[in-house]
Amino acid sequence: MKRVPVEVEPRYEIFVGPGALARAGDLLEGRRRVAVVSQAGIAARYATELRGAIGAPTELFLMDDGEEAKSLATVEWLGRELARWGLLRDDAIVALGGGVVGDTAGFVAAVYHRGIAVAQVPTTLLAMVDAAIGGKTAVNLPEGKNLVGAFHHPIGVLADPETLSSLPEREFRSGLGEVAKYALLTDVVEDPTGLTGVLRLHAAEVLARDPVVLGEVVARCAAIKAAVVARDPLEQTGERATLNLGHTLGHALETAGAYDLTHGEAVAIGLVFAGALAGACERVGVDVVDRYQAVPQALGLPTEVPDGEALDPAELVALMRRDKKAAGGLTFVLPGPNGIERVDDPPEHALRYAFASVGIGVG
Repeated sequence: MKRVPVEVEPRYEIFVGPGALARAGDLLEGRRRVAVVSQAGIAARYATELRGAIGAPTELFLMDDGEEAKSLATVEWLGRELARWGLLRDDAIVALGGGVVGDTAGFVAAVYHRGIAVAQVPTTLLAMVDAAIGGKTAVNLPEGKNLVGAFHHPIGVLADPETLSSLPEREFRSGLGEVAKYALLTDVVEDPTGLTGVLRLHAAEVLARDPVVLGEVVARCAAIKAAVVARDPLEQTGERATLNLGHTLGHALETAGAYDLTHGEAVAIGLVFAGALAGACERVGVDVVDRYQAVPQALGLPTEVPDGEALDPAELVALMRRDKKAAGGLTFVLPGPNGIERVDDPPEHALRYAFASVGIGVG
C-alpha cells in the first residue's frame, strides 16, 4: 500500500494499492451514518465490500451514468434523498465510482448542510490520478462543463488499481489522457517524478493493466497533483491552473460534441493542440511540439478530432472564452522556457496552426 499525503488543511492521504477499500473503516470511524453514492454497474461490483468495511450504518444512493447525470438536477435529487434518509452535518458521504460520481457527490457534500465530510473511492483511472484528488467538485451546465462547483477536500482517497481490470477499454484509455498530462507537466528529460520513465519502460504493462505497474503510475500521478494542490489549495496563486494543461480545448470539444469524446480523449487532443500552439507562439522548439504528440500517441490516445473538419473553430473559440481560467479573453496553459505557464490571447495565426494540427476546420 502506497500512501501519498496531501498537505492542505486539514491534511489527508491517498491510499493506493490492493485492499484499499478495506481502509474505509478507519477513515470513517465514529461516523453515525454514511451515504454511499455510486452507479448501478459499479455498485454491483464493489458496494458490498465497501459497505462491509465501513462499519457504520450505510445507505446506497444510485445516480445515472454519463456526463448528462453530472447536473444540478442530480444535485437536487441526491440532496433531497439524503435529507429524507436523515443524513446530518456530522455524518459522511462516500463517492464510489469515476469522475462523474466523484464530482457530483463531492459537490453535494460541499453544499449539503453547508458542508459535510466526503471520502473519495475512485474506480476509474481518470478519477484515481486526477478527479478524486484536490477537492475540486462541480457539475455541468448546458453552456459548459464544470461551471457550477466548489472546493471541498475529501477526508481521504482510497484507490485500488485492481478495480481497473473491469473497465471498458475506451474508459481505461480515457484515464491515460490525464496520465499523459502529468507526464508532460514535468521536465521529461530530467524526469524528476519518475513517471515518464515508468511509461517509457513499462508502456506494454500499463496498456495490459498490470496492477503493480498501474499502482506505480497512479501513485506518481497522485504525488504530482498533491504537490501542486498543497502549494495552491484553492486556486488562488495561479499555480494550480497548470493542472489544466490540455483542458481548455478539451472541455470545449466535450461541450461542442455533446460528450461524444471521453474526457481523456479530449484532453489528449488538447495536449497536442497545446504543444502546437506553444510552438507557433515560439515558446518551445519543435522537439517539445513533437513530444506533446508522441506521449498521447504512445498510450493509444487520439491526436486528432474525429471529423474535425466539420467543426467551426469560431464556435470552439467562443466556448473556450467561457473557460473558468479565462479573464475576459482566451486563456491557455502552455509549455514555455520557464515551464508550464498561463498564456492569454495568443495571436490568430498561432490559433489557426494549432487548430489545423488536430484536424479542426481543415479539409
